[in-house]
Amino acid sequence: MDQIDPSMFPPGMDQDDIADAIANYYYSCTEVTATCPVEATTLGYYPNRGINIFMAIGYAVALVATLALGIRKKTWTYTGFICAGCALELAGYAARIPLTDNPWNKHAFETQIVAIVLSPTLLCISIYLTLKHVCLALNPALSRVRPHLYPFIFVPLDVSCLLVQAIGGALAASAALSNFAMVQHGNRCIIAGIVLQVVVLMFFGSSAADYFLRVKKWINSEGADPGAVALWRDKKFRTFIYVVSAAYSGILIRCIYRIAEMAGGWGNEIMQHEPSFIVLEGFMVLIPCLLLAFFPPGILFPQMAARMSAPGRVGLRRKGGEKSDAERQTPADGHESQQQAVSGDESAPSDGQVKEKPAATPAVVEPTSKGAA
Repeated sequence: MDQIDPSMFPPGMDQDDIADAIANYYYSCTEVTATCPVEATTLGYYPNRGINIFMAIGYAVALVATLALGIRKKTWTYTGFICAGCALELAGYAARIPLTDNPWNKHAFETQIVAIVLSPTLLCISIYLTLKHVCLALNPALSRVRPHLYPFIFVPLDVSCLLVQAIGGALAASAALSNFAMVQHGNRCIIAGIVLQVVVLMFFGSSAADYFLRVKKWINSEGADPGAVALWRDKKFRTFIYVVSAAYSGILIRCIYRIAEMAGGWGNEIMQHEPSFIVLEGFMVLIPCLLLAFFPPGILFPQMAARMSAPGRVGLRRKGGEKSDAERQTPADGHESQQQAVSGDESAPSDGQVKEKPAATPAVVEPTSKGAA
């Protein structure tokens, strides 16, 4: 629009008025014609039908697998956010299928934009939950932040990034018919939200890497807890960590690509290049969804599944602000085993001894040893 000849328009119209007039005209297009060419659409091309059907099927498979295994293992929160992310991606790529016939289909275009922008945030929430449960299972005291606080730190930050993007999208949509400059401001707001999301993801990655290095050093020490060592060396647990790391990396790459895609404004050269969109947006989210679906914590990391499915959420803070036994574990000595923290006092009376107690004996007994639950 910067290269449009002003002489083509009535006298007195400046460049901004011309840009608004052109945006208004193209916004009224409903199908591809000689005066509404496909090159003038935001995408600038006819999306490939086959690849978008393939992507939609892939997300549908991930959704069904996540739901089936999540219900079976009762990892409700973790499963719920992944399912929501997969469902949005499915809706987004299903909406791109009508665009293969008519790139001017506004409802389909808006649906795919909203769905595809929102979904990675929901997937990230599930990834953020894993750090909390890994810390609780290995050694909570090695974490620089109390494990239970991780979701309360990263989830609001991630949602805030999403809200910034939503505000930008609302500004762009409300001004699409009359104010091209406002559309550009909305675009800058969207970019700011994506940049913040990348910062949050990198902050999370650095926190997880820091904890990994601290645990690795502790595991190789003489005071390491045997239960933690066994979990650290368990092939299923390590597979789960690799899966979550790969999913995190894919979503981070996608967000970085989004910055470059939006930097040039709507309809820029990168946004109108379908192969890069399919690889860096589509597959960088589809692969994490499939990995998280088929390698769930219910199978590979049962300690996490047990905490998430237990009534009252085992491991949460007790009444009165008292720390749970898992959080009391000391990092250096490792004298208290984590199995003791979970199972309670090993000196508890046997079933036969309990039966011999009088009926008036209270049901709740104050713990007398440090390991009592």
